Amino acid sequence: QVQLVESGGGLVQPGGSLRLSCTASGSIFSINAMGWYRQAPGKQRELVAGITTGGSTNYADSVKGRFTLSRDNAKNTVYLQMDSLKPEDTAVYYCNAVVRPGAKFREYDYWGQGTQVTVSS
Repeated sequence: QVQLVESGGGLVQPGGSLRLSCTASGSIFSINAMGWYRQAPGKQRELVAGITTGGSTNYADSVKGRFTLSRDNAKNTVYLQMDSLKPEDTAVYYCNAVVRPGAKFREYDYWGQGTQVTVSS
């Protein structure tokens, strides 16, 4: 069983920072990509940032220059450093990983349970 465990969410004032982390565990042969999505009340889930094993990254236009995604392949962990946070960033953030389980020959999407990020004064 593959699991994604998220941490780092919380309440922060506008202009503040948070660092989210997501660790994949279980029987894993390889991870092709990891990233973060978010969903605010009344809105569709959207991609925030993603990174491949090779290090290629992409960011939503709304977070470019403020958020930084990094990955520790040895730990199967991805980090999202969020700086200059705005109230518009308030959402549930979900970790996503494209994983090949150890006993299978194809990759699957896995999702964390989500962590709440609230930006408010």
